[in-house]
Amino acid sequence: MADSNITKKALADAMKSLMAEKSFAKISISDICTRCSMNRQSFYYHFRDKYDLVNWIFYTELIDHLCAHAPTSGWNLLLDVCSYFYANRSFYVNALQVTGQNSFTEYFADVMRAIVQPYFEEIFSSDEANMDFYVQLFTDACKSGICRWLTDQSNLPPEKFVKLVHNAVVCAARCILDDEQRKQNS
Repeated sequence: MADSNITKKALADAMKSLMAEKSFAKISISDICTRCSMNRQSFYYHFRDKYDLVNWIFYTELIDHLCAHAPTSGWNLLLDVCSYFYANRSFYVNALQVTGQNSFTEYFADVMRAIVQPYFEEIFSSDEANMDFYVQLFTDACKSGICRWLTDQSNLPPEKFVKLVHNAVVCAARCILDDEQRKQNS
């Protein structure tokens, strides 16, 4: 098992270094294997394709990052995810350029959905019938916002980005509640 993780890590390191140099589309399995002095058979023993490798990198590194930081709230969780992306920005900007089936973007959405679900089950416990709608809406908003933030050239730090998201959500919620209050009072 330890050898398997060492091999996967070597392949992951090779992929990350290659993605710092060129686009995902221009990286072949041969490039990855050459970079870490392995053969194609070793690659295919561990991963189906380069998409699978990128998704494995994200999942294992993000989970390690979240375990090390143990977020205590939804906002801290968002900050931790964004901090991880920011620290690995060049890799993920490249990974996010790939769209379609098996793409990192779709995998990211699936992982975010799994992370978000428990928070929303608590928040919307009185409306279980619409839970999937709420979770999907927030997942889509997170994915879109994080992708736009990462690819934006302004290089906004994760703390500032999350603060802006927080302010937008809180201000919008206040406006909606104020509108509801006015309707009830009229």
